[in-house]
Amino acid sequence: MLRIELPGSTELCLKDLVLDFNGTLACDGELITGVRERLLLLSKQLQIHVITADTFGSVGREMTAVPCETAIIPGEAQKEAKLRYIEELGAQTVVAVGNGRNDQLMLKAARLGMVIVQAEGAAIDAILAADLVVSDILAALDLLLKPQRLVATLRM
Repeated sequence: MLRIELPGSTELCLKDLVLDFNGTLACDGELITGVRERLLLLSKQLQIHVITADTFGSVGREMTAVPCETAIIPGEAQKEAKLRYIEELGAQTVVAVGNGRNDQLMLKAARLGMVIVQAEGAAIDAILAADLVVSDILAALDLLLKPQRLVATLRM
């Protein structure tokens, strides 16, 4: 569990990290350099979940060395499937990271929603649903590895 005290607000007690795959952890189906190492470090504090439609059919291969749960969802009703997934985990202990319109509901429902803006960009619906906009996945994961950065951004 990752506990982060936010001055002027409540404590974040995070248990699960839920990540979109394509556009978030991967570009064109290939894991972004530096992601694997950060996820290995984070797996000591958080249960990692990757949720994807697996557009490129590569999530199994790319995530083999990372201790995580992988959920492949159907191509239709993805927003709702991602929302159900984090609700089953307990949304109040979830940090969710994504970039697409289909990530909107999970970003809004999660205790901490981070949207990232990388090569695929980020859907405006996802940006408006998130608590935080981050430049890339490495910066997002580093915020969890160095939570004082989150405190500086999210304090009241």
